Amino acid sequence: MATVFWDAKGVILLDSLPQGQCINAARYCSTLDRLKEAIRRKRPGLLRRGVVLQHDNATPHSANLTQQWLQRCGWEILPHPAHSPDLAPSDFH
Repeated sequence: MATVFWDAKGVILLDSLPQGQCINAARYCSTLDRLKEAIRRKRPGLLRRGVVLQHDNATPHSANLTQQWLQRCGWEILPHPAHSPDLAPSDFH
């Protein structure tokens, strides 16, 4: 499985999950750590201005561990209504 994080300027991080492995909150937080480092390298200043992240309501995204990570980093989450796959930006990119 591949996860792509991007902004208006292009891809920031392409992350892959080895075949047969499952995503959980700890794994997702590790991905967010890599995303934070990629933002620091590729988009200098964005971390200071504030990151707005859109993800759905999947269990790894809404888990307490993930919510604590996001709060600690001060990242804002763009609300994603339940059962709204039409809001996925990848559908329009």
